[in-house]
Amino acid sequence: MDAIKIENLSKYYGKARGIEQVSLTVGDGAFFGFIGPNGAGKSTTIRTLLGLIRPSSGSASVLGFDIVKEKKKLLAQVGYLPSEAVFYPRMRVRDVLKFSADLRKTDCKEAADRLCRRLQLDTGRKVDELSFGNRKKVAIVCALQHDPRLLILDEPTGGLDPLMQKEFFDILRERNEAGTTVFISSHILSEIQRNCTHAAIIREGRIIACDSVEALAKTAAKRVSVHGSVDLSALAGVRDVQRSAGTVNFLYSGDMNTLLSVLSRGDIRDLSVSEPDLDEIFMHYYENGGGEE
Repeated sequence: MDAIKIENLSKYYGKARGIEQVSLTVGDGAFFGFIGPNGAGKSTTIRTLLGLIRPSSGSASVLGFDIVKEKKKLLAQVGYLPSEAVFYPRMRVRDVLKFSADLRKTDCKEAADRLCRRLQLDTGRKVDELSFGNRKKVAIVCALQHDPRLLILDEPTGGLDPLMQKEFFDILRERNEAGTTVFISSHILSEIQRNCTHAAIIREGRIIACDSVEALAKTAAKRVSVHGSVDLSALAGVRDVQRSAGTVNFLYSGDMNTLLSVLSRGDIRDLSVSEPDLDEIFMHYYENGGGEE
């Protein structure tokens, strides 16, 4: 069974576009990344999947449950982390966590205590006294404490310092290895590249690419770094040229023999050719719509 299955899902806010004809499948047990800048449609997709907003057209199921007809059943087995966590003021952290567990009619105290220790969260503090990062920790514990089959996390690391980000992803990997499906929305591409096995890229409300992270990172372009003096003016297939302190870096999508021939005419002291990182791949898809160079 697929954890998430979306078919031609669209959501409009009046005449304004939310998402258009989104189709996507996330396998059970996947660690899946959903990539796009702010406004691309990530949060609209997630809120529609959870039944928080009603789709304009199309259909989707989560854990086999229809998002419109069986919303309560799917929500019982999902842990959701919104991009911005809001709580009742003046409640203490421990009370928020118990309130969240009580809504699910589940005793989560032991699991909550473990998560709070790992995230260094003081449960005696009032939530309106917490920093943004600590409020995010509270929301993380609320999403994870009932051991859901599926985690849907919308921009989860905002406000977390690097050490807490590492601990957070350690927890997610442990859950995933135990069988939990993880669906994480982010515009921080390094997070997706380090942690996810598969990903989809959304642009202006439409999915423009979906594959394994490894496959998405493979394009015809290579990242070339040359230390020395070289004239690139006659070389086709060069873009994103950056020069600094005697070194020129660029993306190259042409013939490698031609590249070596041009470079041999210059004064080259060092050369490296590597795969571009996911940030560069992301820009490739956004600038070219996923098409070839």
